[in-house]
Amino acid sequence: MLGSTHGTLTSDLRARVVACGDRPGNAVHEAAGPTASAGDLDVSGRPLHAPVPDLDRFFRPSSVAVVGASDTEGRPNTGITRQLVGWAARVGARLHPVHPTRTSVFGLDCVPSVADLPVPVDLAVLLVRDPLPLIPQLGEAKVPFAVAFASGYAETGDQGAAAQARLAAAVERAGVRLLGPNTNLNAFETFRDDLEGPAIALITQSGHQGRPVFTMQELGVRMSHWAPTGNEADLETADFISYFAERPEVGSIACYVEGLKDGRSFLLAADRAARRGVPVVAVKVGRTDTGARTAASHTGKLTGSDQVVDAAMRQFGVIRVDGLDELQDTAALLARARRPVGDGVAVYSISGGTGAHFADLATAAGLRIPRLSDARQAELHQWIPPYLNVSNPIDNGGHPVGDHRGRKIIDAILADPDVDVLICPITGPFPPMSDRLAQDLVDAAEATDKLVCVVWGSPAGTEEAYRTTLLGSSRVATFRTFSNCITAVRAHLSHHRFTARYRSPFDEAPRTPSPSYRKAQALMRPGEQLSEHAAKQLLRAYGIRVPREQLVTSAAASVRAAALVGYPVVMKASAPQLAHKTELGLVKIGLTSASQVRDSYRELTDIARYEGVDLDGVLVCQMVERGVEMVVGVSPDELFGPTVTVGLGGVLVEVLHDTAVRVPPFGEDQARAMLGELRGRALFEGVRGGPPVDVDALVEVILRVQRMALELGDQLAELDVNPLMVLPRGQGAVALDALAVCR
Repeated sequence: MLGSTHGTLTSDLRARVVACGDRPGNAVHEAAGPTASAGDLDVSGRPLHAPVPDLDRFFRPSSVAVVGASDTEGRPNTGITRQLVGWAARVGARLHPVHPTRTSVFGLDCVPSVADLPVPVDLAVLLVRDPLPLIPQLGEAKVPFAVAFASGYAETGDQGAAAQARLAAAVERAGVRLLGPNTNLNAFETFRDDLEGPAIALITQSGHQGRPVFTMQELGVRMSHWAPTGNEADLETADFISYFAERPEVGSIACYVEGLKDGRSFLLAADRAARRGVPVVAVKVGRTDTGARTAASHTGKLTGSDQVVDAAMRQFGVIRVDGLDELQDTAALLARARRPVGDGVAVYSISGGTGAHFADLATAAGLRIPRLSDARQAELHQWIPPYLNVSNPIDNGGHPVGDHRGRKIIDAILADPDVDVLICPITGPFPPMSDRLAQDLVDAAEATDKLVCVVWGSPAGTEEAYRTTLLGSSRVATFRTFSNCITAVRAHLSHHRFTARYRSPFDEAPRTPSPSYRKAQALMRPGEQLSEHAAKQLLRAYGIRVPREQLVTSAAASVRAAALVGYPVVMKASAPQLAHKTELGLVKIGLTSASQVRDSYRELTDIARYEGVDLDGVLVCQMVERGVEMVVGVSPDELFGPTVTVGLGGVLVEVLHDTAVRVPPFGEDQARAMLGELRGRALFEGVRGGPPVDVDALVEVILRVQRMALELGDQLAELDVNPLMVLPRGQGAVALDALAVCR
């Protein structure tokens, strides 16, 4: 990790770094950049921008009330009160103990109730088993913030969830912002004030899981805030992300998330951070069913479909990692490293094996390891024996690091225009050469704007070269494992690529219904599944192409329809609630004559009668054969609302589950990114001599389906366009079948 107290900042970062609390508090902080006002709503009536709570008064209050304060040794409240007394002194706040039977606590005058507080307070800490009766009192006293440590709420099941709902309702009525319940003292920890540079702000739903990140202060990494959100009856992770994104001293936001209170709020907060260019790094529990169940029992929140959560985070630039070690290393690098110019990575080692191993892992992770030019290699061979490989990875053989050649090699690598990051894996200490190498890397890092990373592989971590030289540098990022270094560097490069081209989808989200919406309204049937014919009319209303087809109710009409549609044709039974026509034998394909059409009509109606299907007719459809079958659909998510899915269509979607998902609103770039995530994307370029398909038309369908999801909102319970036949390039895409369920 980037080391200690002597930070070297670019001018824009230096201008942003001020003491926490120096900025006057406002009721709502203004969003950065050209954003819409906080009151704007999208076409479905949801907010497009969220206000930022004035948490300055929470983290830097002028006065604090401790309700239930105690100084009786052996009581749990005594230890908490003692810690709060010390914290209040550090932040310059006056502390007012509140207890009905005490006159003083730790030498401070104590009042019997909130109503008796001598001055207005910014924060009330509630050390009581049941905080609910206190909330109206806090509202009457105009206390803006409160903390409730009590447990036994949503984390315990339905009864506790009901109690938490009552607490949340009381908080809303009182106009108080509440942290908790089921939270802890992490917000009131001792933060070192002797560290410089951009800081990490920490958000955790489990306090213990934030401890490794907080301890990074002892390695010289500055921490500015810690928000232990607990059950989030009121204040939630999203509130703190929005607030921290506006804080000038915050370089990155590290989160441990067990469940999200509200998906939309989270996305609005992530959007604010992306606009500001502030990286958000998150561990999100719930990748497995076991993890999801455990998280629910801990915090009582929805973990959400992990595929949707993962896609939503990626969509808004949240960097998801798996381990707490990855969280701390990635957050530290993103907080403190300068913006890269490019993405070329040079791997430099004293061993060919080490360099090859690291380069292998880095390449597999998607990092670019450029081959150095012949001229650069010739320059390096001035100091490195000619039999060693210096094309990248660069192997110096060991001996050059022990003398003047070591620094010259490092400078030459960093001077290469195709190198933006230098990584030196040192698998173990080998003094004095490793000491000299570490110092040369630190000195070179001070003289360049490029990122220099070192992997110090020694498990001891007691070596002077590590503890003093590397950790003492603010310009070298030091890691303990290959994987954490690769994860952090990849996140660093990806974050800056993302923010450089980021355009908030909320700025472009539709505010008013389109003409398509008015056409669609006439087709909706609340509480019903539409027939295929009606579902296709819904698609047609939104400009999505469907085959030529006619709905007929007699054999003679089917023959006339086939002539109009053009042979060959497909015939399908049509009825509401009819989802799996093929399995019932209610689809006939490749019909080329009037007799086949007439016979097929009779057969379809006979099968329908036998199966008890009440037909509204038979579809006679144009047959479309040449293309790639895809599926595009809309489905609800408990956290995020309507989501859009794309994948390989036909039966493959059920067999391979090769799909990608996004949460509206999103733009063309995200629609194309969805296609890039599919394992079967090679099909788009044509296989076995087939032509490339019309990817632009597929993207257009995805965006039109998204518009349906946004405009129809809760009226559309489900939409499944499968198969969507994507034709050869320039010929478009055709929805061959569709299922739509109205809510």
